Amino acid sequence: VQLQAYGGGLVQAGGSLRLSCAASGGTFTSYIMGWFRQAPGKEREFVARVSRSGGTTYYVDSVKGRFTIFRDNAKNTVYLQMNSLKPEDTAVYYCAASGLRFGGIRIHEYAYWGQGTQVTVSS
Repeated sequence: VQLQAYGGGLVQAGGSLRLSCAASGGTFTSYIMGWFRQAPGKEREFVARVSRSGGTTYYVDSVKGRFTIFRDNAKNTVYLQMNSLKPEDTAVYYCAASGLRFGGIRIHEYAYWGQGTQVTVSS
């Protein structure tokens, strides 16, 4: 499956962005979808994941209450709605697809990755 992420940009602290990730070349509903991010000089970290049906989500503590992951299986697209952005959210954001039935919070569980989209939050 091929993943194309987009929607990043420059935003002031407190602002919002919506990231999108379009999937092609596979059966979208076969995959748990996740978002990860990597800040300069830091390791890539898990942000959020959504189950194959879209019914279950999970977030890293630092984004709970601010970010929402959801998917539209009819459009083969997963989204990350980011509100109340903080400068520490600045990173390259990656979408990823996991063929596992459960889990999806660890990097090694994901076989397919998008190219990343830059999110910069100014203070």
